[in-house]
Amino acid sequence: MYLPKLQKIVVAALEDIKARDIDVFNTAKLSAMFDRIVIASADSTRQTKALARNVHDKVTEAGGEVLSIEGADSGEWVLVDLGSIVVHIMQPAVRSYYNLEELWQAKPVRRAPAAAATVQDAR
Repeated sequence: MYLPKLQKIVVAALEDIKARDIDVFNTAKLSAMFDRIVIASADSTRQTKALARNVHDKVTEAGGEVLSIEGADSGEWVLVDLGSIVVHIMQPAVRSYYNLEELWQAKPVRRAPAAAATVQDAR
């Protein structure tokens, strides 16, 4: 599937279930394994699992392939591997502890929902 289309599907699926602090990082020059990392926060284990399930369902409906889902048992950190995109859905404490944003040392390609970004840019 075309990378920008897959990225839009993933972000929309996360926004549908009210994920918070969605960041998309372009890792194409940093790793040959994948082109994007998406990191999102969830308020509970139930929401974390629902977000991962929604990403899986929306990508599959669009004809994409989900290679694997890891961490759904505990629900604190669920990883959805889509091949060219790896989605990390994390509880805030786990996200803060592992700080993947610093690990990849990159600026996010996309930082907030489109409506929120417009409001922030206007300030």
